[in-house]
This record gives sequence, C-alpha cells and structure tokens, in this order.
Amino acid sequence: MAWSEFCVLSWLRESRQSRKLILLIVFIALLLDNMLLTVVVPIIPSYLYSMEHQKNATEVQTIEPETDSMKLDSFQSIFSYYDNSTMVTGNHSEGTRPGDFYHAQTQQMAVNMTKTSSDCPKEDKDLLNENVQVGLLFASKATVQLITNPFIGPMTNRIGYQLPMFAGFCIMFVSTIMFAFSESYKLLFIARSLQGVGSSCSSVAGMGMLASVYTDDEERGNAMGIALGGMAMGVLVGPPFGSVMYEFVGKAAPFLVLAALALLDGAIQLLILQPSRIQPESQKGASLLTLLRDPYIIIAAGSICFSNMAIAMLEPALPIWMMETMCSRKWQLGVAFIPASVSYLIGTNIFGVLAHKMGRWLSALIGMVVVGISILCVPLAKNIYGLIVPNFGVGFAIGMVDSSMMPIMGYLVDLRHVSVYGSVYAIADVAFCMGFALGPSVGGAIAKTIGFPWLMTIIGIIDILFAPLCLFLRSPPAKEEKMAILMDHNCHFKTKMYTQNNIQSYPVGDDDEESDSDE
Repeated sequence: MAWSEFCVLSWLRESRQSRKLILLIVFIALLLDNMLLTVVVPIIPSYLYSMEHQKNATEVQTIEPETDSMKLDSFQSIFSYYDNSTMVTGNHSEGTRPGDFYHAQTQQMAVNMTKTSSDCPKEDKDLLNENVQVGLLFASKATVQLITNPFIGPMTNRIGYQLPMFAGFCIMFVSTIMFAFSESYKLLFIARSLQGVGSSCSSVAGMGMLASVYTDDEERGNAMGIALGGMAMGVLVGPPFGSVMYEFVGKAAPFLVLAALALLDGAIQLLILQPSRIQPESQKGASLLTLLRDPYIIIAAGSICFSNMAIAMLEPALPIWMMETMCSRKWQLGVAFIPASVSYLIGTNIFGVLAHKMGRWLSALIGMVVVGISILCVPLAKNIYGLIVPNFGVGFAIGMVDSSMMPIMGYLVDLRHVSVYGSVYAIADVAFCMGFALGPSVGGAIAKTIGFPWLMTIIGIIDILFAPLCLFLRSPPAKEEKMAILMDHNCHFKTKMYTQNNIQSYPVGDDDEESDSDE
C-alpha cells in the first residue's frame, strides 16, 4: 500500500514537470470551452422560436374557452378533429340548439396550431426578429470576455497561470449547469455572459502557459497547433452533438454531459497544476498599452479578429436562413456546420507544422483570401448539400490563420518585447472575442435589415481586403536592445526571421559552436 502511494506521488511529481500533460490540460480546457460555445448554435434559435410560439398557442387555448363559456352559458362543447368543428351539447337556451357547429372559430384555432408546428416557417416575421435576439445572446459571451481579458492578462503575470486556469473551469461548470436548466431568455443570456468570464481565464492562461513552457519557436507552433486542435474538436463536435441531443433527448441533456466532462478536467487540473500555489513570472513583462502600440501585434490580432468574425456571423444567421429558405429540420441546423468544423481541425493540425516552413505570414494571407471567397459562396447554396464546400473552405482557412497567428504573437513578444506572454495572449483573445462579439450582434442587425446574402458579401470583402496587411509580418524588425540580448552568446534563445523563399535562422549561444564545427 505504501509502495503504491509512493509510486502515485512520484508520478504526480514527474507529471508536474511534463510539458505534454500541460498541453493535454490546455487541449481539454479549450475543447470544453468551444463545445459549450457551439453546442448552443442549433439549440437556441429553435428553442426560442418554439418557446415563443408555445406561449402564443397557450394564450389561444386559455382565452378561447372563456369566450365560449360566456356565449354558451351552461353548454359544453366537443371539438371534432375529423372535420375541425365544435358541437354544443347540454341544455337548450335561446339562440342555440344541440348540434350547432362553430366552424369559423375552430378554423382560426386550427390555423394557429398548424402554423406553430410547421417545419417550414417561411415568411415568418418572428424569424427576422429572432436574428437580433439570437445575435445579442451569442455576442454576450464574447463581449464579456472582451471586457475581462485586459484584467486576466496582467493578472497571470503576477500570480501565474495555474490559478486563473482553475478559476476558468469553476466558472465554466456553473455556466453549463445554468444552460441546462434555464427556461427564459434572461437566464440564458446570463449563462452565456458568465461563460465569457470562464473562457477568458482558460484561454489566456492556457495559451500563456504553453508559450512559457515551449520556448523554441518551432515547438511552440506545433504545441499551439495541437491546442487549437482542441478548439477545433469543440467546434466540430458541438453543433451536431447539440442538435441531435436536443431533438432526441432534450435541451438539458447536452449541457449535463458537458458538465460531467468539465468535472473531469477540474480533477486533472487539481492533481497536475496545483492551482492553490501562486507562481508569478520571474521578470516583468511589457504593459498592455505598450503591446497595443506595436503595429505588428495589431496586424496579427486583426487577422484573428476578421477571420473568426466570418464564422461568428454564420453561427446565428445561418440556422435562421436555413429554416426560412430550406425548410431545414432541427438536426440539420447543427449538421450544416460539420464541414467547417472538420476542416478547421484539419487546417490547424496541418498548418501548425507547415506554416513554420512556408512562412506564417504567407499562410495567414492565403487563409484570409480563402475565408473571403468561401463566405461569398455560402448564399449560393440551395439546400444543405450546397453548404458543404463553402463551409469546408471557411473552416480550413480559419484554421490556417489561427495556427499561424497564435505562434506569431508569442514570437513578436520574444523579438520585440519581454518574453512574458500573459498580456499578448490576452490581446489575441480580445481579437478573437471582438470577432465573436461584433459578428453576431452586428450581423444579426444586418441580416434583418438587408438580408443574409448581403451580410455574407460584406464580411467576405472585408477579409479579402485585409489579407495584404499580412505582408508586413514577413520579416518584423527586432527592437535594438532586444536584438543585442538575442545575439549575446550566453543567451539560449533562437530567433527566426520569416522571408518569402525560406526561413532564416540566427542561432546563438551553443548553436554557434555547432555550426562552426560543421563547417
């Protein structure tokens, strides 16, 4: 017994030093965060629509019998589903006889019931109004996350990454439970907003932790590609998982499953990260304002923002457009996002490695152009099968941009500032959140005003026009004092410059001796 306890303790001690286990924890955290982010995409529009129409149907059923009882006094009415008529039975009185039928009133109720249960709510004004309502709900998470990020980034510099990471798990768990049992728009809005706080803690602390343990630029790119694969898996599994569970089990089911998985992630964090310990950074990093004044960081953040804004506009508007134009079933509203999710997973894993070889600036530039072209093709689809190729292109291209820009953010801090990563990944997350805050809220209003096709045209053109700015990231200059440090022979860092034809490496320290011996 004592030997087994000793083995477990020694394994835990070794695991706390393992970069792979830290990568696994960040992977799971991003997976659950993005599953919760996207699992609501097919559920919320349909749930709000059915909830509103169920309320209308209840009002009809509760008001009409009172009117009948006043008119018919002591008479009872029997509704016939065979010929949609109501027959009055009971005692005789003036103006009424047994066997009288009230076709007009019954037909009105039948019309309301038919309209409510229709699978094809075309030309329904409630759907257009729902664009704004759903857009604001989806945007609330990103808006709160946007506000929280500037505080989380500097906080990780002072207390370390472990405690914010665990706090993110706790908040995410509470938000998931609220989603499961909320039955009003206000409670769903609060749950979505609360998720933004938890997501801010998890994403900023997680990416900063990876950047701090993977100091080599190539290894960092590979690790972040894998971590973004967790994000992609969440985006991939969320919509179809949510739509299938919602239709065949119920609204609460997918959220309860996510809550159970979140508890597992929390247990792993307790064992490996020891969140009760405060581990501040050994050196003081650049301030948030200093990083925001760096034009190269702003270009990288803009690429993340505008590429993700495309999918952010699709999430609330596409299900409503499908319900309006394609008569889509509930399960199809989530399945339509599978091509984008699968291709995002493929893109992040391929370009996590490939972007380092071809130049991350070039990978991001191509990705932005492909996002724009794919988004322009979405409104051309006539059925769910016509969405496969455009959605695949959108997801794959966003994967190219994210897997290129996330490592570049850390590289720019190494090259031009102090190698402390909390604040720069707070900026990256702010850019991501701006896309997901402005996308649904502004996109919902645009879709209501000028239509879904024009919405896709606007964001597609913006992405294409922004793409050439990635050329500035081809070979960003280092600050003079930073270059002097990097060229010091006692420094173990290796800086890399991205050029059009190849990647020039400037080895320092021990690597200089190796290169001399090779010659």
